Amino acid sequence: MTTTRLPESLIATLPGDHYTAPEIFRLEQERIFETMWFCVGRSSELAGPGAFRTVDVGRESILVTRSRDGAIRAFFNVCRHRGAKLCTEEAGAVKRAFQCPYHAWTYDLDGKLIAAPNLTRMPDVGRTEYGLAHVPVREWLGYIWVCLADDPPSFEGEVMGAAALRLGDAESIERYAVADLEVGRRIVYDVRANWKLIIENFMECYHCATIHPELTEVLPEFAEGYAAQYYVGHGAAFGEGIQGFTVDGSEGLDRIPTVSPDQDRKYYAITVRPQVFINLVPDHVVFHRMHPVAADRTVVVCDWLYLKDVVESGKDISRSVELFDRVNCQDFDACERCQPAMSSRMYAKGGVLVPSEHHIGAFHDWVRARLGTGPGRPR
Repeated sequence: MTTTRLPESLIATLPGDHYTAPEIFRLEQERIFETMWFCVGRSSELAGPGAFRTVDVGRESILVTRSRDGAIRAFFNVCRHRGAKLCTEEAGAVKRAFQCPYHAWTYDLDGKLIAAPNLTRMPDVGRTEYGLAHVPVREWLGYIWVCLADDPPSFEGEVMGAAALRLGDAESIERYAVADLEVGRRIVYDVRANWKLIIENFMECYHCATIHPELTEVLPEFAEGYAAQYYVGHGAAFGEGIQGFTVDGSEGLDRIPTVSPDQDRKYYAITVRPQVFINLVPDHVVFHRMHPVAADRTVVVCDWLYLKDVVESGKDISRSVELFDRVNCQDFDACERCQPAMSSRMYAKGGVLVPSEHHIGAFHDWVRARLGTGPGRPR
């Protein structure tokens, strides 16, 4: 059991209740997921005006749609009359407006109240004032990001800045032209583990030699225990004789033409707090977004993104998909093995981190600061 007196080589982790307690998860919803930029989906999924998706962000249901001018709009999915959920479907399309199924209050694609039973007899009801409550929205890398905070943090600093901080500059990720790529495959994983266990696993490679034989064959340096995120700007090099980022190391798909020579034959990984992982290789991008559901359950949506011609031509992408699908399954299985032990008396005070996992210690400090549960508490 961890004590306050550790060898200098080790760092204390979060205590076990940070992975199991409903009250901690509620704080995370309130102070992390409802205050930061949260990625909710691919922009191309809202193909035209009236297309919509609903998604849970923290404790709130959010309605995301495309307006008649082509812009993405986001609203709280709550009717302003009596609070009924406006849209009950996960995705769909309307022609001109959203109508509440309870009392038929109706809102246009910009959220304005345009109709309701007997509304003409209530001229003092403002159509904008009693329209849907807007949520700030941004688009980046072809994805939609929303923020529920009254005063959202800088998108450039918090989201785009995370990629620049990891890669060393803002231009490195732009060379992958992620917004212009298309989804070749999507896999949704329902993981019976806390969202922080998944982030911690993604950030380190101390486990790679143990559970990722296919990955360490392609990226041999991972077998040494140092993840790509350990060094700013570092990309893990493909092994000698490895032709592509595929399950058997064979040739991949058409290379993204704007990737620079120094990024070729390398793998980069980025964490965008609180719920996005991005993996960059020369011919495709793997984009994960986590949706924490409960203290012990997280849904992870993973997109494999390729050049448009690769997807439209029907080229076989199975070998590149299989590599990271195996990695994901191996990782998520490990997280699910850890989750039950988080409630053990032996983990009540937490565990320890080795030197190559120091950046997980920094992540834990960040979590404590956001929640106000330890060192770094915000004032």
